[in-house]
Amino acid sequence: MPITVTATTRRAAVAALLVTATLALTAGCHDGAGNKAEDAATAVSPAPTPPSANDGGDPAPGPDGQIACTPEMLRFHAGAMPRRTHRMLLTVTNFSDRPCTFAAQPYPLLWFGDDRQAPLPAIEASEPPAVVSLPPNRTAYALITTSAADGPDGKHHRGRKISQFGVALTAHATPTQVGLDGRAPVRIAPRTATVTYWQSSLAATSKW
Repeated sequence: MPITVTATTRRAAVAALLVTATLALTAGCHDGAGNKAEDAATAVSPAPTPPSANDGGDPAPGPDGQIACTPEMLRFHAGAMPRRTHRMLLTVTNFSDRPCTFAAQPYPLLWFGDDRQAPLPAIEASEPPAVVSLPPNRTAYALITTSAADGPDGKHHRGRKISQFGVALTAHATPTQVGLDGRAPVRIAPRTATVTYWQSSLAATSKW
């Protein structure tokens, strides 16, 4: 007996073929390896961020590879000099593990009280032939003349007693308060006092 193919049977067969073809295409498009390869080809990696020059780290080294000395690297001492009248010695020791330099400010900026708007003037003749650099565990020196024999008015000024004073290593920096060794007060006349440039040895301060 011949099999009669009705319209309903034909529609069912076509629908089955369409479902089979769709499943085959879907499986090919969503192959795991294919997805990974496509993702790798189209992914864009972000460009690396260059390090910032002002990231809050250490100061940039100078041409000689040294950085500027900062108060955090140094230990200060100050006091009157025995057997030398009207003289006080300021010493600074580098206790860090890096060398530093006083190239930016070759002599200490000193303040004695709030009534003086400018730091002590430097003794220009005391400028050393080369900028003082300070390796780790080494010391630099500056001599302070606490008063002159006569002031600008021709009179001798004994000044006032101080037990500490401000030291800055660069202009516009906040002064570091340095107490005198033993806290023994020293008499100083800020209007006539002066300071030498930083010296690399104690002997170099003896002529001032």
